[in-house]
Amino acid sequence: MYRLLSSVTARAAATAGPAWDGGRRGAHRRPGLPVLGLGWAGGLGLGLGLALGAKLVVGLRGAVPIQSPADPEASGTTELSHEQALSLGSPHTPAPPAARGFSRAIESSGDLLHRIKDEVGAPGIVVGVSVDGKEVWSEGLGYADVENRVPCKPETVMRIASISKSLTMVALAKLWEAGKLDLDLPVQHYVPEFPEKEYEGEKVSVTTRLLISHLSGIRHYEKDIKKVKEEKAYKALKMVKGTPPPPDQEKELKEKGGKNNEKSDTPKAKAEQDSEARCRSAKPGKKKNDFEQGELYLKEKFENSIESLRLFKNDPLFFKPGSQFLYSTFGYTLLAAIVERASGYKYLDYMQKIFHDLDMLTTVQEENEPVIYNRARFYVYNKKKRLVNTPYVDNSYKWAGGGFLSTVGDLLKFGNAMLYGYQVGQFKNSNENLLPGYLKPETMVMMWTPVPNTEMSWDKEGKYAMAWGVVEKKQTYGSCRKQRHYASHTGGAVGASSVLLVLPEELDSEAVNNKVPPRGIIVSIICNMQSVGLNSTALKIALEFDKDRAD
Repeated sequence: MYRLLSSVTARAAATAGPAWDGGRRGAHRRPGLPVLGLGWAGGLGLGLGLALGAKLVVGLRGAVPIQSPADPEASGTTELSHEQALSLGSPHTPAPPAARGFSRAIESSGDLLHRIKDEVGAPGIVVGVSVDGKEVWSEGLGYADVENRVPCKPETVMRIASISKSLTMVALAKLWEAGKLDLDLPVQHYVPEFPEKEYEGEKVSVTTRLLISHLSGIRHYEKDIKKVKEEKAYKALKMVKGTPPPPDQEKELKEKGGKNNEKSDTPKAKAEQDSEARCRSAKPGKKKNDFEQGELYLKEKFENSIESLRLFKNDPLFFKPGSQFLYSTFGYTLLAAIVERASGYKYLDYMQKIFHDLDMLTTVQEENEPVIYNRARFYVYNKKKRLVNTPYVDNSYKWAGGGFLSTVGDLLKFGNAMLYGYQVGQFKNSNENLLPGYLKPETMVMMWTPVPNTEMSWDKEGKYAMAWGVVEKKQTYGSCRKQRHYASHTGGAVGASSVLLVLPEELDSEAVNNKVPPRGIIVSIICNMQSVGLNSTALKIALEFDKDRAD
């Protein structure tokens, strides 16, 4: 009986639905007795049907109470919880629970990003922040595509440029852990196609370890060895003049200076003295920046890393391996070839396996033909200070050093995987069965240990390590500036800038014994405008979130 009446009333409601809806919602739009009458009739019919049905069923079942049609079980539907309703897109969706404790940091960091975006004139910028392994904030500002007014959002895909080097380092580290790669063997052991090298008539050895830390002497985009050497000499002299050297280096510098100032009639000595005199008297000639170098805009498609070697393999070394830091993306092209030979896989296939393991499902090599969802367009300002699209480029010659696309979310996952591996060996919480890190703790410590004779161009306080720049913890004076330990890598590509920064928590005994890794702040920022320095911004944001967590 109940089912029969329910069926009848349902059909009646369906028939009267438009009239009922018109009487309820359309009375103010189209007032009139027919509409109003139909609404009342529909309502009266439904009410009588439900009342009669309920009365009859109660009588037949011995006065057992019935659930109203609004009840989830009676209606055959599940009532939405508050959280489920929010997930369907409530216009006033509050911050997720993980982010609610960081409202102050989100507000101040958002304001900072807006100002940076306005200052540099960037079309779009995307930021992501995670705290202790959980993403707490991601937001896009401006446009991913200016012409079609496509806004930036957390899912926006952009060039990550030289953060690709840190990704490549994971491949090298996995091969080293597996015993398939010796970091200190000459590269010809794996890639005989790369010729043996000499420096000033002396046979020298280029190793994987030197390539990773940019100490191989292999050139970057600048081909003029004279310009590079003069720039290096000027920087070194300026640093010595600006700040007094430590006592243990002062004697060495004086001895070197004395030897260099000794008069000699040899052509080589005269040339060296002339070069030093030019450095003392004036700055070196104007040096092209990377974005003025032709090789950055290559359009040629290279089939593999071995083929890409022809761009630079026959060029002379700019410095003796191990003696001078010279940032080189081409060095990472050679590292990609080493990955291929040591692993037995094509470089991109091996990297895709790593991305799958790390759950970085939106990280891919940049190619023009494939459809890549949420891919942004890239911009630059022309000589008239007008925003224009960047020219087409093919990055197949430098996948390992600057050729990947990604999102802030994937970069956060990557940063957390690295931080977990770095910290997991320090935790002693017996209540948790901690899984091993993707890389072993000793591997991560090696990767994040600054290497002598290196530089970190995006933070002068740091040094380059193994595909990461690292700033070590330091405090010189009491109640004065305290330098936090962090690792980061920036990126600059045609029409794009990026940064990934990891700020580990300063662990105490309570954290070590009762918490689980990863513990720290990860910040990733990507931008579709070139030449935007983002490291200091990322560090400020990380410290803001660290402050909120401490409070």
